[in-house]
Amino acid sequence: MRPSAYFDGPIGKLNWQVVQMLWPYLTEFKARISLALFCLVIAKLASIGLPFILKDLVDTLGGADSQFIIAPIALVMAYGGLRFLNVIIGEIRDTLFGRVTERAMRRLGLAVFEHLHRLDLDFHLERRTGGLSRDIERGTSGISFLMRFMVFNIVPTLLEIALVIGIFFVQYGWIYALITLSAVVAYILFSIKATEWRTGFVRESAKADSLSNTRVVDSLLNYETVKYFNNEQYETNAYDDALAQWEAAKRKNRLSLLILNSGQALIIATAMTAMMGLAMHEVVDKTMTVGDFVLINAFMMQLFMPLNFLGFVYREIRGALANIERMFEILRRQPAVVEQEKPLSTLISKGEISFKNVDFQYDSRAILNQVSLSVPAGSKVAVVGDSGAGKSTLIKLLYRFYDVDNGTITIDGVNINELSLDALRRAIAIVPQDTVLFNRSIYDNILYGQPGASEQEVKEAAELAHLTGFIESLPDKWQTMVGERGLKLSGGEKQRVSIARAILKQAPILVFDEATSSLDSRSEKAILSAIKVAEQGHTSLVVAHRLSTIVDADMIVVLSAGKVVEQGTHDALLSQAGLYARLWSIQNES
Repeated sequence: MRPSAYFDGPIGKLNWQVVQMLWPYLTEFKARISLALFCLVIAKLASIGLPFILKDLVDTLGGADSQFIIAPIALVMAYGGLRFLNVIIGEIRDTLFGRVTERAMRRLGLAVFEHLHRLDLDFHLERRTGGLSRDIERGTSGISFLMRFMVFNIVPTLLEIALVIGIFFVQYGWIYALITLSAVVAYILFSIKATEWRTGFVRESAKADSLSNTRVVDSLLNYETVKYFNNEQYETNAYDDALAQWEAAKRKNRLSLLILNSGQALIIATAMTAMMGLAMHEVVDKTMTVGDFVLINAFMMQLFMPLNFLGFVYREIRGALANIERMFEILRRQPAVVEQEKPLSTLISKGEISFKNVDFQYDSRAILNQVSLSVPAGSKVAVVGDSGAGKSTLIKLLYRFYDVDNGTITIDGVNINELSLDALRRAIAIVPQDTVLFNRSIYDNILYGQPGASEQEVKEAAELAHLTGFIESLPDKWQTMVGERGLKLSGGEKQRVSIARAILKQAPILVFDEATSSLDSRSEKAILSAIKVAEQGHTSLVVAHRLSTIVDADMIVVLSAGKVVEQGTHDALLSQAGLYARLWSIQNES
């Protein structure tokens, strides 16, 4: 049994290995980070100096010599200068670090994209595109938040707390320091516990968001099917159900946030009241000046503002980590099909294919059983049989979308497991049964077969696929957009684009999986003649349902229930009066 693909259930316990995985992206710009941290220290020192200037200003204005205006003006100027320095240094710091976060988002986004293309076919068959894209989007946004606020908010705030508590202890006594420390510890502990409790609601909300987005994308991608079955209301109701789950999850999230914010506000208000009451008592007793009262009030406000923000940052970091976790789950998933440590990059030139005693099962269901067949270089071999006989599975195994359970597949005598996936797949060009095109121009879709090809080569491939006349009849000609998944083209037109793309690749092996299944008789005849031209000098493996299209094959292999039951030329198989003869008779009944 192969592992399940995209895990869509509840996320496991979150761990901080995510931060470790982000560390290499931080260290790419050591000089920038060092300069940004230096700016951070300067800004913090400036913010610590502001309450002292405020105290001196109040005491100077309240003193007997307040008629001398020079000292207050100097203090006001110093206060304004420090305030400006604090802000501008912070802006410089953010600008310096912005490059780091943007590069990290780029690197990680690219890593996820590349990894998704490395994952096996099972993953992509089971994935939910809408939910997957939303998880990646939230993950990259979470990375930006996490990197900036971990570095510039949590550590600096803890540093400022330590400095303020030390100042209170030295200048005003242990009771002020104790009240501040107790409030900070209570605030942090409450925030951590409450945020841990809330994380489940954050995840539930993210899951509901992915579910609703998946429903939208899935429905829109299958727009025609919805119309064919008149199920617009059904899709609307299903989407509304998904939105109802999202609404319920967001409501729980919002109510839990209310509890968290209320608890934090209560702790801050209690500490502020206690400190102000104590300071007011000492001002009345003349043991403390009004300036000291203002300083304590300024420090408490300056302390609890970032501390309150620290609570927000911690909540958001937990949410960001929950969002990032899904993205890293994708990165941690290993593909089922992997290359050897030092794979061969052999250039395949002849294209001789051999399947030897191949067994393969999928989800505990046997598909192929001791299948052996050979495709000599330059020959055309067709594979036919009943639906579900395993014909298309042979192509998936040849591409190494899956590995065989037993037996071997070789090309030019080399086991495909020893080849690099790049070398293997460059040697094969395919015309699939279900042609899906990119939402780009016809020219770009043909060019996809060999992105470095010249315009002349693209047009020659289109000519061989009998596509030029159709393209030239279009208003935008080669730049005609084909629509999402090629929906603006008919089945036959899409298939001819696919044939042109395969021809352009110029691979030694051509694979046709029901290549003419969507064509009318006239188009089929034209395409078959084009295929004959394209096959010259190539090895061709053809999976066919219409037996009339493969009567010229050098060898026809008949599969039934995953086994090779007959092999031979068209005439030889007809003379055997076996399964092939019966299939031929059925298709030619008038």
